[in-house]
Amino acid sequence: MSFNALQTPETPLKPAHPALRLPVLELPPLVRDPEVEANRTANEALIQELNERTQSVLNQGSGKTQLLHLSRGMLLARDRIALLLDQDSPFLQLCTFAGYNQKDCTPSGSVVGGIGLVSNTLTMCIAHIPTLQGASANRAQIAKIQRLGQIAHENRLPIVFLVHSAGASLQQQFEFHYGARQFYDLATRSQDGIPTCSVVFGQCPAAGAYTPGMSDMTIMIREQAQLFLGGPPLVKMATGEETTAEQLGGAEKHATVSGVADCLVNNEVEAITEARYWVASLNWDERISRPEALRLPKWESLEPLYSMDSLLDVAQANIKKPWRIEQLIARITDGSRFNAFKPLYGANTVTGFAFVAGHPVGIIGNNGVLNPSDAQKTTQFIRLANNNNVPLLFLHNISGFMVGREFEAAGSIKYGSLLINAVANSRVPHISIIVGSSYGAGNCAMCGRAYDPRFLFTWPQGRTSVMGPDALAGVVDMVEREILNRSGRPVDETRQQKRRDAMHAKVSTESDSYYSSSRVLDDGIIDPRSTRDVVGFCLEIFAQEKIQGNPGFGGVSRM
Repeated sequence: MSFNALQTPETPLKPAHPALRLPVLELPPLVRDPEVEANRTANEALIQELNERTQSVLNQGSGKTQLLHLSRGMLLARDRIALLLDQDSPFLQLCTFAGYNQKDCTPSGSVVGGIGLVSNTLTMCIAHIPTLQGASANRAQIAKIQRLGQIAHENRLPIVFLVHSAGASLQQQFEFHYGARQFYDLATRSQDGIPTCSVVFGQCPAAGAYTPGMSDMTIMIREQAQLFLGGPPLVKMATGEETTAEQLGGAEKHATVSGVADCLVNNEVEAITEARYWVASLNWDERISRPEALRLPKWESLEPLYSMDSLLDVAQANIKKPWRIEQLIARITDGSRFNAFKPLYGANTVTGFAFVAGHPVGIIGNNGVLNPSDAQKTTQFIRLANNNNVPLLFLHNISGFMVGREFEAAGSIKYGSLLINAVANSRVPHISIIVGSSYGAGNCAMCGRAYDPRFLFTWPQGRTSVMGPDALAGVVDMVEREILNRSGRPVDETRQQKRRDAMHAKVSTESDSYYSSSRVLDDGIIDPRSTRDVVGFCLEIFAQEKIQGNPGFGGVSRM
């Protein structure tokens, strides 16, 4: 038969889901026993605690402060965000626990931040919470805004900033040295084609004025928004001039005289509507490198064979208890299909390719400590993912590299160094999820915060430190005993036990997921059952841009 004789179907065939080309990841049947039930109960308790703590940091100030704010005709920060987003848009809230339980910090750093759809465009949305200490910039807010800006820059997301801040926190004025970086970052983002729109809702003095002043688009509300470098008290002290905030930097003045404002509106709803118009006018589909990704034919959703809720039965709430990372992989991948790479070599590390929410991804997960063979395999896999231009997902549950004479002789340092080099020089986007422990050099090898993953999330039971509390306290105790023995001094067992207990408590506290998240060392603590949705959303963000691996990883990438 000639090709010309082939019949064309009247209706186009739906493309088959690409995951169907991969093998199913088979799991052993789950035997429900008291241990499984106890683990589920423990996981549910962790999630309940997460929900309660999340509610506490969603606080937008005292009831009295909120009522006063509303009486002025102003919307609360989260209501402003809700108006900005498209109806039914997903919203990936980021760094929610910034400043949590830190002295002199406010819930969420007095800032709401996350990614959602605005005028059908994935957008970084940031809003000051003025009902929390005037949204003055404390160290948590500084770290959070810088991280949100970094995410927008790396993923090429336009930013809409709902500005309503009293400026720098004078009680933490020294943080100015770090806080001023956000203006540098804004300028470099604009130079790189990542635009920012600022909507000014209230009085924003000093540092609060620079973000609108440096934005690509600035919207101000008549008789409500004001911008000035020095407010009336400072002006009077410095020059003796008496003036009002409106006379000094009112919206109408900036729209008609100074030119700082590009758009003057009458109320908050109009202001947010103008911000949505601005996003719509960006022609963003044509500015991203893969506009076709937004118009590709979508296949039917292919759900995993195993429910996310059943993850609570198998993922250990107690990180000291081992579990197979394949249990998670089978619950987040499309159709539970996974093409394992080198499954019989370096068996403590699982590597392979899959699809999540229709997007290709390479997955690296831990089933124990890293041996030299695990490091070699993972290095090779990272090179392959770069050759294939496929993003990488790191699932952390690792206590570190295996130690001892045998493993040192086998090349732990050599192959560990090659692995860390591969992680650092990989150019495909990385996502890290800390699902258990992530200790020491293992954290480096699995793309911890220091290795700049595009996104990093933690489960409630996740722990990050140089080593676990038991091991670290034990090592310190052994070192101290050795020092005492060498100097000929007696060991005071009571004193040593107290010091060991104190060190154990310190490491337990500082390795806790909430402690790390408070310091913006992750992008959020997530319910384990939402892992597939979060990963899929991140991959959707990556898909807007052409992914290009490190060309230096080409060629034969053997060990």
